[in-house]
Amino acid sequence: MMYEPPNRGNKTYQAVNRTPDGGSDPAALTEAAFPGELANSFLWSRGYTTVWSGWENNLGPLAGLTATAVLPVATDPDGSTITGPGYEYIVSPGATYTLAYPAASGSQDPASATLTHRIHLDDSPQIVPASGWAYTNPSNTAIKLTSGSFVANDIYEFSYIAKNPTVNGLGFAAIRDFNSFLRYATADDFSTPNPLAGDVTRIYTETSSQPARTLNDFTHLGFNQDESGNKVFDGMMQWIGAGDGINMNYRWSQTKRTERNRQDQLYLEGLFPFANQTTFDPISGQTDGRYLKCGETDTCPLAMEFYSSNEYWVKAGSLMSTDPTGTVDLPDHPDARLYLLSSKQHGGAGNPTSKGLCQQFLNPLDSQQVQRALWEDLDQWSTQGVAPPASQVPLLNDGTLVPPPPAGDGRYVGIPTVTYTGLKTTRYRFNYGPFFYATGIPTINPPVRAPPYEDNLFNGPIYPSYVPKVDTDGNDLAGIRLPELTVPLATYTGWGLRSGVWANDGCESSGQYIPFQATKGQRIAAGDPRPSVQERYPSFAMYRAAVMNAIDNLVKNRFMLCEDTEAVYARLLQAGLAAGVPAPNGNPIPQDQVPSCKSKGKG
Repeated sequence: MMYEPPNRGNKTYQAVNRTPDGGSDPAALTEAAFPGELANSFLWSRGYTTVWSGWENNLGPLAGLTATAVLPVATDPDGSTITGPGYEYIVSPGATYTLAYPAASGSQDPASATLTHRIHLDDSPQIVPASGWAYTNPSNTAIKLTSGSFVANDIYEFSYIAKNPTVNGLGFAAIRDFNSFLRYATADDFSTPNPLAGDVTRIYTETSSQPARTLNDFTHLGFNQDESGNKVFDGMMQWIGAGDGINMNYRWSQTKRTERNRQDQLYLEGLFPFANQTTFDPISGQTDGRYLKCGETDTCPLAMEFYSSNEYWVKAGSLMSTDPTGTVDLPDHPDARLYLLSSKQHGGAGNPTSKGLCQQFLNPLDSQQVQRALWEDLDQWSTQGVAPPASQVPLLNDGTLVPPPPAGDGRYVGIPTVTYTGLKTTRYRFNYGPFFYATGIPTINPPVRAPPYEDNLFNGPIYPSYVPKVDTDGNDLAGIRLPELTVPLATYTGWGLRSGVWANDGCESSGQYIPFQATKGQRIAAGDPRPSVQERYPSFAMYRAAVMNAIDNLVKNRFMLCEDTEAVYARLLQAGLAAGVPAPNGNPIPQDQVPSCKSKGKG
């Protein structure tokens, strides 16, 4: 069975499953409506049952078959209302903004509620006077500006006294108990039959971003052991979660938030332990690891930890493979492998003809072919004991994991049209008050970055983290390198910078796509230090052979399946011609087959 905890209520399985038209209602994907798509599916054609369930509290109205949960409001033991410090980070437009938790009162006294505004992250926040904002209704569930609307991408921060916290950590139990029911039970507590009773022999998870961070904490907190002591998930495909958890098992948590280099930096998701291995953290004084609890009960899942370069630049991805001091590479945990998809932006492939809010075109590198191969590797590991490919991440030991290079002349690898500032997210140990890390209840929210800390064991507020080293083109050296990097036509980065009035602030999850010039003359005229396409590939035959070899190496190393090679090969040949690779002298483009796949057929 494939289980996906939805991302903010939405299913994200379509790319891995090769069913782009599936949407939130897989049952709508009929042969009549979408001929051939079912037969071409990845999971269903292999016999997987695909399952989703709600785990995240009160996402509001959701379209179609999306999934949410309704979790209870906590009260004091005597039933009275709980209040405490609430915090909102607002970068979205609109006449009003709905608060995650209602305000305890409608007071606009600066002692109980403060709204600030700035444009750049490094600007000094300016207090909006009490007359400049108001609650929108008697229940104090939303705020508005008294003149105009919130400006998109400007930064507003609202600190106030909130009430009625929900027990969001129950979402972990919802995931655990639902999957345990499907795997082990014949009926639920109300005698509702289990529709999969006796059918489920293994469960693997498929995640993307927020749910991957959720399952990081799920495993760390011991939820992969159900209430009867059984293992819940056999394997996890963790795409773009890396070294982070989720802002969930704390009072006033907001699970939809995700820290990046310009947004939501003061919501806790990066909390030790970052790695699966057990390590000592001198900042907190703790010894812990994500797999410590499940290791004690023999309920650890096998994990394919797969993430993008963006997780290094705008999160703290390197802490998944180093100790908390950032001085030592960690050996693999026996139940997990780590893979960087080199130079990839967060999430799916970007549109290489659009810049969005960024200074450069968006990074079009695609993860789905590698995800499918790693899924097969995970299944063979689980069912046959065949070890997966070795981890592929940058390391301190070989010099491929480095501090962000200094800004220098402000150009990225010397490209005159690409600004580089060295911007990278810093991983802090926040101060939410003297008892937060023991109780999960903040008395300071938003947190502060400076001492005093809870006790004298704290010897520094920052966890050192690093980024992948790049080659002379600006592409990552370590990790799983797609043919777009080994036979490049462009520079790809996992980070980007904003344009417009927000220029040089981080462009969050977006990366960059910076094509090479087609000819030497164009390169010289542009002042571009990178060799042109035609300098690299004087003939089509040379380019074609290099592409074929790159794809073949991925297949040999079990990072691409034969069934995906034909489409990738055809796409890359066309991309080369469009970028300036000399045409094949009027001959048709050969429809070659990857050598490693010749004896296996298309599948």
